[in-house]
Amino acid sequence: MSKRVLFGTDGIRGKANIYPMTGEVAFTLGRAITSHFQRFRKNYRPLIVIGKDTRLSCYMLEQALSAGVCAQGGRGILTGPLPTPGVAFLVESMRADAGVMISASHNEYWDNGIKIFDGSGHKLPDEVELELEAMVLNPAGIESKVDGDLGSTKRLDEVIGRYIVHAKSAFDNKKSLEGMRLVLDCANGAAYKVAPMVFSELGAEVLVIGASPNGTNINDNTGAMFPEACAEKVMRYRADLGICLDGDADRLILVDNQGNVVNGDRVIGVCARYLRDKGDLANSKEVVGTIMSNLGLEHYLRDLGLALHRTKVGDRYIIEQMRKSGALLGGEPSGHLIFRNYSTTGDGIVSALKVIECMLYYKKSFAELASEVKLYPQILKNVTTKSRPPLDSVPRLMAAQEKAIRELGDRGRIVLRYSGTGPLVRVMVEGEESDQVHRVCSELEQVLVEELT
Repeated sequence: MSKRVLFGTDGIRGKANIYPMTGEVAFTLGRAITSHFQRFRKNYRPLIVIGKDTRLSCYMLEQALSAGVCAQGGRGILTGPLPTPGVAFLVESMRADAGVMISASHNEYWDNGIKIFDGSGHKLPDEVELELEAMVLNPAGIESKVDGDLGSTKRLDEVIGRYIVHAKSAFDNKKSLEGMRLVLDCANGAAYKVAPMVFSELGAEVLVIGASPNGTNINDNTGAMFPEACAEKVMRYRADLGICLDGDADRLILVDNQGNVVNGDRVIGVCARYLRDKGDLANSKEVVGTIMSNLGLEHYLRDLGLALHRTKVGDRYIIEQMRKSGALLGGEPSGHLIFRNYSTTGDGIVSALKVIECMLYYKKSFAELASEVKLYPQILKNVTTKSRPPLDSVPRLMAAQEKAIRELGDRGRIVLRYSGTGPLVRVMVEGEESDQVHRVCSELEQVLVEELT
């Protein structure tokens, strides 16, 4: 496969108004997406749904993308701020050809990104992204449209109601949230309108924070990346659960009723047990995680009679494996959870509703349920780099990794990888002994700092 220039593990991402996250690239990408869906249908006008989060730069990129769609003869629908899973749902619901989400997810406001979905609401496979990338890098190869062949766009803010109904439908209609008190942190992001409506309409008392976006405060000490404010309010108001979304609401971090921030692998374990006990896993005995999933989760699932299948990092790869194997549950420790019967990508709102179903089914607090999933000590460090040489081409790093593997033995793991969303190397170390894990991770981190920064 050709080397990817623009697309990373989750679309195109970078600092807004600096290449490649410029209006010019967005315009050409809009043309490329539209052209891709015109290839086999003469005079066809593809329908493209365009959503966004609350970053200031979304105005620029939304207009540029929609201009590109129009320039190529497409039809665009602008949704306004809407969670990423909402865009994925609307593509299929409206029988559109593609969906585009403008968001840098959990990144700071000065970054932005573009994710693309096909007509079924799934992220594009690598080979299609490479085709689009080739067109963006060589726009002269895209046939120009003129006169009556130009397209149009329209804004349909009311489509968010479709997603709210869809999200609520994921919750067991025999149950209610009445009597529950929830703290909901919307990260000043894409879910600031829809998430409070979903939980309150289902009957919960909802204490909302992070729902006052101003263009520059998305993910700013709030949401899934900063759950401390939510945890404090859970304790202060004696809430049953804290729900922290990220900027585009495809990620969920939970705070239990004791104020503890709960690792995503524990959430996956709790939900896997629930789906198994209810008989909702159909014929599948597989749960899909990634190379970052904790060994403790793997062992917990094994005791349930389930297997953990690991993929590359990124919910798109998890979903590809789920579709291939028929698995109905997958996710990452970072908080992306996929319930394939209800969503085609990570959905923080739907995931929170399914967790609450677990609590009601077992008649236990989330703290009690999560404590049953025992995880190995795991450390994750990020090292900012100036360059990205292949990690296996750095002899000193490879020697340090081999030494660490010997020391941890078969009851530990090490993962070294470049981030797909920033100039970082991620170092993950896990094992049975916490002190050993911390020491090994520090040693690897020091080598990376000295070799790559």
